[in-house]
Order: sequence, then C-alpha cells, then structure tokens
Amino acid sequence: MNIKRRRPFHDEDAMASMNDIMFFLMLFFLIISTMANTNVIKLMLPKANSTEKLAKQPLTLSVNENKEYFINTTQIPLEGLENALSAALADNPDPTVVLRVAQTLTVQDLVDVMTIGAHLKIKMVLSTDKK
Repeated sequence: MNIKRRRPFHDEDAMASMNDIMFFLMLFFLIISTMANTNVIKLMLPKANSTEKLAKQPLTLSVNENKEYFINTTQIPLEGLENALSAALADNPDPTVVLRVAQTLTVQDLVDVMTIGAHLKIKMVLSTDKK
C-alpha cells in the first residue's frame, strides 16, 4: 500500500515569536535609556550613616576636586557663584540647594560655599553616600 500526501511536507522556522521578542527588547531599552540621567557630574561624596531624599527638584551645586563650581551642569567661577545662585533661585519662594562637594576638598571650601548660601538665605543640604 503506497500512501502519499497530497501536499509535500515543508519544514518551517517559526520566526513570529522572534519578532515579538526583539520588539519587547527594543522597547525595554528605549524606556530605560530615557530614565538615565546624563546631567550628572561624577564625584566621590563623603559618607554618612543615614540618608534622606528630597521630594522637590532642588538646584544642584557641585564642587569637584579641582575646585570647579557647577550649578546643575553649568560651570561657574567662584567670583560669579553668588550672582548665578541668586539668578537661578529668583522665582523660587523656598529655595533649596543640594551641595555635592568632593570628598577630597577641605572643610574651608565647604564653608566658603555655605557662606554664600547663608548670605542669600538659601536652604542648603549636603549630599552624601551611604556608608
């Protein structure tokens, strides 16, 4: 007895699921890339036993190892720091500045910046890393 198929058998590769997987991977990486914050200046922060996060979006003042001052990501000379801070916080009724000072700087460098903040009546918070 000779039984034959009417249509010949062709093996197929199921690629539809591969398209779905590639779409989800692409979507995942697009969402993650928008969440990354690229406006950050790399600093080694001092250590603290406890940390607290602020609910508001404050202004960030960073001082790196070379005593270069940055408001968010804009570099400002020390002489123009007071004017730049007052201009940046002019429309804010309750100004808050997060200080990100490099671990290797002296306390005097921190006091110089905090003196400017006290003169402008700005609430300043020192950013640290957890121990």
